[in-house]
Parts: sequence; C-alpha cells; structure tokens
Amino acid sequence: MTNHSGQTTNQAIHSVKKKVPAKYILTMLALLFVVSLMTILNHYKLVSINQTVLIISRWSFLAVLVGYAVQKRSLTTWILISMIIGAEFGHDFPSVSINLNVISQIFLRLIKTIIAPLLFATIVVGIAGHSNLKQVGRMGWKSLVYFEIVSTIALFIGLIAINISKAGMGVVIPKTMAHTDIPAVTALKGTEIILHIFPDNIAKAIYEGQVLQIVIFSILFGIAVAMLKDKFKRPMIVFTEALSETMFKFTSIVMYFAPFAVFAAIAFSIGQMGLDIFVNLIKLLATLYVSLIIFLVGVLLPIALLFRIPVRKFITAISEPVAIAFATTSSESALPVAMERMEEFGVPRKIVAFVMPTGYSFNLDGTTLYLSLATIFIAQISGIHLSFDKQLLIVFTLMLTSKGVAGVPRASLVILLATASTFGLPIWPIYIILGIDELMDMARTSVNVIGNCLATVVIARWENEYPAKDDKI
Repeated sequence: MTNHSGQTTNQAIHSVKKKVPAKYILTMLALLFVVSLMTILNHYKLVSINQTVLIISRWSFLAVLVGYAVQKRSLTTWILISMIIGAEFGHDFPSVSINLNVISQIFLRLIKTIIAPLLFATIVVGIAGHSNLKQVGRMGWKSLVYFEIVSTIALFIGLIAINISKAGMGVVIPKTMAHTDIPAVTALKGTEIILHIFPDNIAKAIYEGQVLQIVIFSILFGIAVAMLKDKFKRPMIVFTEALSETMFKFTSIVMYFAPFAVFAAIAFSIGQMGLDIFVNLIKLLATLYVSLIIFLVGVLLPIALLFRIPVRKFITAISEPVAIAFATTSSESALPVAMERMEEFGVPRKIVAFVMPTGYSFNLDGTTLYLSLATIFIAQISGIHLSFDKQLLIVFTLMLTSKGVAGVPRASLVILLATASTFGLPIWPIYIILGIDELMDMARTSVNVIGNCLATVVIARWENEYPAKDDKI
C-alpha cells in the first residue's frame, strides 16, 4: 500500500498557507475585544447600545476574519471562520437561514459518492498488500490480533464516555428538524440481522448505502486477491492502490466545498434552535478529549509497562511525529518521521516496515474512539433512544468500517456518515459536528500516531527482537 495518501491530501490543503502580518492579527484581536466589551456591557445593561450598532460591529469583525482567512489560505481556517459566520448569520437572519439547508445537502451527496469506492479500495489494499499471513508469518496474526483488541477497547471507551456525559441531550429539536433525513429502516430480528450483514448483490449494497455489506465484500475480495499468484495479484493491487489514491484526491476536492456546507449547516441550525447548540458541542469536545486521555493512561500506558517498554524514551522518540500529526491533522503526514524514529528507538526495520503501514489501515485508535462517541452523540442530539444491543451492533459495525480507512484529514467524516445512514440516524447533526471537527481531529490524530508507534514496539518485543539493553523504564 502506498502511504502517501494523507501526505498528498494534506499538502493539497496546507501547502499554500501564508503567514499573516502581526499588525493584522493585533488589529483583529483589538476589534474582537471592542466587540466583546460592547456585547457584554449591553447584555448586562451596564450601557445601552443600539442593536443596529452591535450588529454592524459584529459583522465588521467578521469581515476582518474573512480577510484573515484570505491571507492565511488554509482550508482549516476557512472551516472554523465559516462556522462563526454561519452562527452570526443564523442569529441575525433566521428566516433566511432556514432555507440554506440545500447547500449542506449538496455536500452530503458529494461525500456519499466517496464511501463505497474508498472503503473497497483501502480495505483490499490493506489486506492484499500487507496482510498476507503466509508471507509475514507470526508477525501478521500478532499485529492483527493486537490491532483488533486495542481498537475495540477504544470503541467501548468512546461508547461509555458519551453515555455518561450525555453531551447530545438537552437540545429542543424543532419539528421541522426532528425527523429530517431519517431513512425508512425496517426492524430486523433474529437471523435477519445476521443475513443482513452479507450482501446478495454488491451493486444493490452500494446503491442502498449498506456499508457493512460493502465491507464484508471488500474483505473477502481482499483475501481472494492475496491468494492469487503474483502475476494476477500485482495488477489488482496496483488498480486498488490507484483507486484509493484517486478517492483520497476526490475527498480533498470535495472538502474545498466544506466551508460553504459548514456555514449553511450552522446558520440553518442556529436559525432553527438558537445558540444553545454550542453548549452541546463544547460538551462533545470535552468528552472526546477526556476519553482520549483515559485511553492513553488506562490502556496504552499499561500495555507499554506490560511489554517492558521504556516509557520516557518512547515519549521522547514519538514527540516529533505526534507534533506533526497534531498540527496537520493527518496521521500519514507523520508516517515517514514516525518510521525513522522507531528505527532509532531500536525496532528492526523489517518490523517497522510491516507494522507501521498496516497499523495506519487497521489501528486508528483515536479515530475509532471518536466514531463510536460521535455516532451516539448524533442519536442523542436527535432525540433518538438507542438500546444497549443496538449500540453494541453499532460498535460491531465500526469495528469493521473503521478498518482500512487511512488517517487523512476528515476521512472519519465518510465513515461517520455511512454509519449514521446504515442505522437510520439523521445526518444533519454531522454538519454541526464538522464545525468543530478540526479541534477534535487534532487530538484523535495524535492518538492514532501514538497507538501505531507503540504497536510497532509491542510487536518487536513480542517477536523477541527489541533490544534487551533498552529495558529501563
């Protein structure tokens, strides 16, 4: 598998960034202070200020923010600023905002076209390109077993955290939104649930957006490709690699439309529900960060201690790739540096070369935790009660769908959208989540890199190929 997807996508988005002059930033901050002060004084009735003056002052600040985004030339900046502008627009012009949903619907349709080919290509490449157990022997099954156990724990931590925090509850949903975009789903019972997992027609599965069926087909197809003779296998791997790279490029193109979708979605939501929705977003963000910290301290740290890995030295080794991942929100942009640092850490090159790339397809701990958390958040904010067995089924689905999707910026959006559609959840909350997705992506991407670096050392220790002289913790 070619490991440039995240890097090239990230370059396409971030390569044209420019440094904004310090004077402009100071002016922007000064204007923010003035606008905030005016709003606070008027809110607490310390000074009476005309509403028209307040609106003009706020929009003047937003105009300066747009100028900042123009100079910054960063998609991330545009998305965050679009969220702020959308909130203000929805607050000031609610009657217009409720008609903007069509813009975010366009974005949704474009994203939906990515799901099937992206899942198929990445899973097939991940299995046929890396997981040929006959070639890699014990290292193959040990890696896959480790990845599955750790990522499943991450899924359950996310599930438990969102059920405890209930970050999505408490929002009063207008009738016009309460049942928006919820597809008709027939309740399945008994053996029907098992049969529903397996496709009887792959074209039908793609048309209906049955992501679990697509994943099952892709896994079996990948295994079949891995069993082919080299002269037949190689062309298939080349084709699926090319398809995978193409879909990542397709994703990066569609993401340029994201600021408009975020603006429309936030404006529509604020116009319908008011500014209270931001309280729930802050709760969601806090829930994610706390969950990731619990995962690091409660899962990855004990694993490091169990396998007698020198923790302080390990932290020093991974600091650079983790910083790159945090800044770029792309796991794979940090891949070359991470592989180099793991070799310097003492892991043999043959293990680094196998475990690290495989982990980027099958061991995205931060992303899997986020997916389970975000899916339940969507149900909560929509006022939909999910029984415990339904939540377990969602976790089982995410165990499969989260595999094979490389850590590129906002790739998790595709899986989240597919999961929501599969379980009959509305998709409008996903647009709201997208507004703070960058802040969440930084944390979950960093955990992805930490998890894969640790997995490399664990497999090396498991294979008795990690140097004994580095046993000090």
